[in-house]
Amino acid sequence: MSAEFGRRFATGAAARDLERRMPFEEISELARSGLLAARVPAAYGGPEVSMGEFARIVLNLSKGDPNIAQSAAATFPNVEKIRIYGSEAQKRRYFGLLLDGRRLNGNAAAERGGTRIGDMATRIVSDGGGYRLDGRKYYTTGSLFAEFTLVTALLEGGRAAAVVPVDRAGVTVIDDWDGMGQRTTASGTMIFENVRLDEGEVMPIPDYGRRRTYEGAFAQLLHSALDTGIALAALEDAVAYGRTHARPLPEAGVGHAVEDPYVQYTVGEMAVLAHGAEALVGRAAAVLDEAVRLFHRDGAADRPLGEASVAVAEAKFAASEASVRVSEMLYRIGGASATSRALNLDRHWRNARTHTTHDPVAYKAKAIGNFYLTGALPPINTKI
Repeated sequence: MSAEFGRRFATGAAARDLERRMPFEEISELARSGLLAARVPAAYGGPEVSMGEFARIVLNLSKGDPNIAQSAAATFPNVEKIRIYGSEAQKRRYFGLLLDGRRLNGNAAAERGGTRIGDMATRIVSDGGGYRLDGRKYYTTGSLFAEFTLVTALLEGGRAAAVVPVDRAGVTVIDDWDGMGQRTTASGTMIFENVRLDEGEVMPIPDYGRRRTYEGAFAQLLHSALDTGIALAALEDAVAYGRTHARPLPEAGVGHAVEDPYVQYTVGEMAVLAHGAEALVGRAAAVLDEAVRLFHRDGAADRPLGEASVAVAEAKFAASEASVRVSEMLYRIGGASATSRALNLDRHWRNARTHTTHDPVAYKAKAIGNFYLTGALPPINTKI
């Protein structure tokens, strides 16, 4: 199903980017199809697909249009957070909504300001009969298209997550995202002003930053699959352009660009990068699957989860490199004509360069090296 959606979304991806046309209907269709409920646990009536199947869903959607993939795939980390921290009543409620085709793809975690990435000022406070939420979020990917958004905030000296209807009084979604890439993810501002929350909408996060879960590795697997999809799309467009439009240089001594040895070399290198990332994503998904199984069985699995984070970090490093390099190398095949605005092939590089700034791969390489050299597990955070 995801491959078919990806193929369909690919046909309009260039135009949506050029016109900054928001994919409201496309994301609604994904939700109605049940695809965004793919990770809902079987115990609650869901498919509970494997990590490999999940990664393939994101990759296929991203290959078609990474904007749609990123905006819709915000659903998946929300599912895992509810699974880890939600009460039985919350799981039944929110997993049921997803299975009914509702859109729980809003994300409201990051904030601007603060001295370090991850600093938070948004607060949930008890008001006797429930809670009140106040704060301002940015990079709220998916929330413009969502019915519900998952907000992370401070709560009584710790942290909590809350599932908030986007149309509730006091919630404002602002489409002020102006990034050069991922232009139609609407990753802009959300404001929460004295927003009423019921007790059943708030999920405390115990031992934040001290207990290793799989949230970080899961999110990074998502990002790895998304970057890999961009690389594969750029490779596909480069091959198509080389076959149908590119002209050989006189020095090549050949009749068609596909016979030029340097064009062949370039496409070969692009394929190695893209398919290498794809393979590492699959490997990381398999390692993470086993760690998650142990986590849900035992309630803790520090070593397996840490090792899974390393495997995912390897995939993310490769996927980041592949997406940026392959989308740039495309122009070695196409030449000046490939820069035509009408083709909009530069969207691949803009999307890759924008999305790969999400978290620094340098820290991933350091954590990977430290693990292999000393056996040390990565730090407990969502970036590695």
